[in-house]
Amino acid sequence: MSKSMTPDIHPLIKLLCEDRRYKLEAYQFVRSGLEYAQDVLELGRQEEAAVAEGEVRQVRHVTGQDLCHALKLYAHDQYGFMAKLVLAGWGITCTSDFGEIVYNLIKIGEMTKSPEDRREDFDQVFDFNQALVSEFVITAADEAA
Repeated sequence: MSKSMTPDIHPLIKLLCEDRRYKLEAYQFVRSGLEYAQDVLELGRQEEAAVAEGEVRQVRHVTGQDLCHALKLYAHDQYGFMAKLVLAGWGITCTSDFGEIVYNLIKIGEMTKSPEDRREDFDQVFDFNQALVSEFVITAADEAA
């Protein structure tokens, strides 16, 4: 089979084959967590981002540290007391892993970054055990009146 006959492979699938540190769910979690940060928590500032050659759109930019904190809240919301275990199952064990995932997504064009952003912005933002286990609080559901 010639190269021209090979079907195009989605960049994320190619990434998963090249970098096996994280599962697909880890990438989905970070992408959904960014939406959670922007839409639910209303984090970030409006700025223009290049999405294609000569094409620009407005996006809400979230810093690496803010995204880490939003992902912690999103993990609590989605997985509760099991958040640390679920994330670990996908290869995420520290905030630096969030940075690796984000920068992998930037590399394949699935996320954008501003000139001020650095991969190191995600390093040691919080301790996973403290943030995902110790800080998790179980609350009773409001009873119907």
